Amino acid sequence: MRIALLGMGRLGRTLAPALERAGHEVLRWRRGDPFPTADIRWLTVRDDAVAGLAAALPPGGVVLHASGALGCEVLRPHYPAGSLHPLMTFPGPEVTSPPLAGLPAAVAGDPDARQAAQALCVSLGLVPFEVPGDRRLYHAACTIAGNLPTLLLVEAARLLAVAGVTEEEPLRLLLPLARAALENVDRVGAARALTGPLARGDDATLRAHVEALAGHDAPLAQIYAALCARAARDRVPDPGRP
Repeated sequence: MRIALLGMGRLGRTLAPALERAGHEVLRWRRGDPFPTADIRWLTVRDDAVAGLAAALPPGGVVLHASGALGCEVLRPHYPAGSLHPLMTFPGPEVTSPPLAGLPAAVAGDPDARQAAQALCVSLGLVPFEVPGDRRLYHAACTIAGNLPTLLLVEAARLLAVAGVTEEEPLRLLLPLARAALENVDRVGAARALTGPLARGDDATLRAHVEALAGHDAPLAQIYAALCARAARDRVPDPGRP
């Protein structure tokens, strides 16, 4: 198909070569360029730019956006209109281009738009699924999974420095632990992947952590306490302990 990517941010720059490898003709559009004609015009701009770009776009072909949070009404009056949101982090091809084969992708929209989005998924190796509920909650889930672990790791590395660890890159000390934790989630599930005081129910140790954190960073202490309370709700007893 002839695919116009409207927006050459991180996602657009990653998708363009992948679409070409899949056999599509790809048109790269940047703001200020004349609007192209194509079988599919895929808006890969920021969420707050989608409505304005759709309003300026002449009619013709299937119009999709790549937002996880927005519905299809933002593209009206275009028809058929829909969305295709690959569920993956895209830091830009200058950093890394994640393999697309097997990745889930949320599709929605008018019947012809959904059919076109699903065809794109098949050509790229993506696995399409639908979000029948609140897309804001869907996208919040994506943001939590794709970004908050990174932020928490940065905070953990800062705590190592405060605790006197003099390594030049304290984050590297924590990365093997974080990787192993995620691999365990995949292998045995989130509840059974918990270890340490969270898994043991060692409330005294956790209270000591919160006390120390409160003296250093009160907001972080509140986040830590809230997450520990949530973990306690889902704790699975260790079958190996008496």
